[in-house]
Amino acid sequence: MIAHLKGRLDSTGIDHAVIDVGGVGYLVGASARTLSSIGPVGEAAMLHTEMLVSEDSIRLVGFASADERDWFRLLTGVQGVGSRVALAILSALEPADLMRAIASGDKAMVARANGVGPKLAQRIVMELKDKVGGIVLAPGSGGGVATPVGAGADAVSALLNLGFRPAEASAAVASAEEELGAGATLDSLVRLALRKAAK
Repeated sequence: MIAHLKGRLDSTGIDHAVIDVGGVGYLVGASARTLSSIGPVGEAAMLHTEMLVSEDSIRLVGFASADERDWFRLLTGVQGVGSRVALAILSALEPADLMRAIASGDKAMVARANGVGPKLAQRIVMELKDKVGGIVLAPGSGGGVATPVGAGADAVSALLNLGFRPAEASAAVASAEEELGAGATLDSLVRLALRKAAK
């Protein structure tokens, strides 16, 4: 399993980038949003990745943030949503906008993505509403959207990889961030979030 690639951005296309890691060029599928944020060709680049294995191919998909990768995993878990459709959705909507759309049941916003019709948008909203409920509305946010960033996003990703549900991981990390304050390290956030999640 390849979790991330760190190297030099060799080239980009409409839906992919090539990252040169030690002389090996990795072709990585990516959303338009990720492609626009990874920097200029020839410069250092780092992408979080997801490996897709099928009977006839092995492909890598890359993301500018762990948060975007987590959303890709959630989206491709919905029946009828393949990697191309998930990337189209992530090209059209930032993770925070996607959270807001699902929390409010706004299938029209999800349907703005290429290849997503009203029925599929409805299914995405219905199936993901319960899974992301705890991520969407943070305590005391007055209904706003709380999207972990930086070390917080990485800590949520770490808990997800340990098998916690998105709602549990997000709530535990938010609580840990509140207790530790801004500038907390990833290590301290994960340790405290694990203690809180285990209660």
